[in-house]
Amino acid sequence: MSHPHSTSSEPSRTHPSSLAELKAVTQPPEVRGRRNAEHWTASLYLRRLSPYLTWVLLKTPISANGVTGLMILVGWSTAAALLIPGVWGALLAVVLGQLQMLVDCCDGEVARWRRTSSPAGVFLDKVGHYSTEALIPIALGIRAAAYPLEFPADFLWTTVGALLALVIVLNKALNDMVHVARANAGLPKLADTHGETAPRGGLVAKLRRVARFVPFHRLYHSVELTLIAFAAAVVGLFVGQPIVDRVVVTALLPLAVLAVVGHFVAIMASRRVRS
Repeated sequence: MSHPHSTSSEPSRTHPSSLAELKAVTQPPEVRGRRNAEHWTASLYLRRLSPYLTWVLLKTPISANGVTGLMILVGWSTAAALLIPGVWGALLAVVLGQLQMLVDCCDGEVARWRRTSSPAGVFLDKVGHYSTEALIPIALGIRAAAYPLEFPADFLWTTVGALLALVIVLNKALNDMVHVARANAGLPKLADTHGETAPRGGLVAKLRRVARFVPFHRLYHSVELTLIAFAAAVVGLFVGQPIVDRVVVTALLPLAVLAVVGHFVAIMASRRVRS
């Protein structure tokens, strides 16, 4: 849910007179209608809540980039919460993961209202999501190793968590690689629509349609990962730990590799890397 940062020489607006005015400026149709930039939590409920937090933030001197910095800290805290053993650490991670996405909505809204968008904001947003979604699987690997850690035996599970983090970051980077490739080739920026990202036909398009019924490739966002960690913690109360956490990270890694391969093939089969 990165905010579309484009520099503006227009002066910053004063505080909005109503929530309706704030929403009209900060949540225009082109923002609410984005296919890939909006997480499902935003479409479902966070965009309904974010104007209230944005309203408060606009009463403070914090900049849009400052809000993004806050989002980064909340994301890192989400991963840190998973280091707390048991259900309570996982539950805290779920709450913080939702809070991160809420703040992520607000940084763009603050930028759009104040007309203070900039490439630095996009960069910071990427830092926040890349780092958070790398730290969470590392924390999952530590949970699977279980406290107290015993090395070298527990290197297996921390290594699995680190490999999962690497694969998740690579999967995220593929989308940014597309934008870099197009920019270097002098091609226009892609529209965030299904037509631009869908494979052009054949077997890849059929497999993509099948994947909609089993969308395991969507499991690797911070929100989904924290929900998985919480579900594993609850099941672990009855089955025992760390066996459940170990099964989870063991299953997530090959599925993540499959998601990266599928993502790569889908990109090559789409219009995104065609001149």
